[in-house]
Amino acid sequence: MTDQPLNRPAKRDIDGIFLLDKPQGISSNGALQRVKWIFGARKAGHTGSLDVLATGLLPICFGEATKVCAFLLDADKRYVSEFQLGAVTNTGDSEGEVVRRGSTVAVDAASIERALDKFRGAIEQVPPMFSALKRDGQPLYKLARKGIDVERKPRTVTIYQLEATNIVGDLLTVDVSCSKGTYIRTLAEDIGEVLKCGAYVSSLRRLQAGPYTIDGAISLDDLTEISDRPDREQKLQGLLLATDTALVNLPDIHLTDESALNVKQGQAVRVANAPSSGLVRLYRDERQFIGVGAILDDGRIAPRRLMR
Repeated sequence: MTDQPLNRPAKRDIDGIFLLDKPQGISSNGALQRVKWIFGARKAGHTGSLDVLATGLLPICFGEATKVCAFLLDADKRYVSEFQLGAVTNTGDSEGEVVRRGSTVAVDAASIERALDKFRGAIEQVPPMFSALKRDGQPLYKLARKGIDVERKPRTVTIYQLEATNIVGDLLTVDVSCSKGTYIRTLAEDIGEVLKCGAYVSSLRRLQAGPYTIDGAISLDDLTEISDRPDREQKLQGLLLATDTALVNLPDIHLTDESALNVKQGQAVRVANAPSSGLVRLYRDERQFIGVGAILDDGRIAPRRLMR
């Protein structure tokens, strides 16, 4: 990975979404700060942490686009992960220490498929101690590092797809599509328990987050190289996606100038042929995205999250 440019770019107000292919060995916040520095952005946020071990898609929102971060946090995700069978670590991944070993002699393709089938659909997961969840304001991983274990309530998550794509020796590669809040480390551990051999995550790569896929992501090295070019401003601007691309799953509502003004002032408005419930993307005329609205019980559309 190349060093940051010597000349720090001036901070500026920019809006849009950048798709980063996060490298291994850096935290999501560390990656965010580096990208924010390269763009010279005043305001930025990411849309769901990836562990230091993990690589892959990390959408980063700048400026007004930070207002849709929560929608991407709630979005479904897709991963490809390698599970090391035959051992359990205290962190659920290869960053931790092996605390138990098990035999994989009886593990074969058929037993793996039977195990995976138990985890398709709606399942309950107990969040791992090595996670960013907080107890009394303190992240669980900090408690775990002190050897403290606290009770965690199970959470219901949905596994839409879980397929074994490769089995080589004691290494199992899986393709997982899941709902928000799914811990792949916990999934690996639970599958290892069903197989009676133990398992942990040895590699993890995020391929999709909501409407975005890894195909459109840029590596940190490539981004740094672009930032050193004479035409950096034009090139960097060209990497930004419009804010409303994060919400393509929502229906569009086009408002008149009068209705748009009312919404901007916090008022609910009535629009012909609007959906009967849920959230919508709001546009002034045909092109200007002004934010997200919610359908009220009486059919009117109320502002939920507005752009400036």
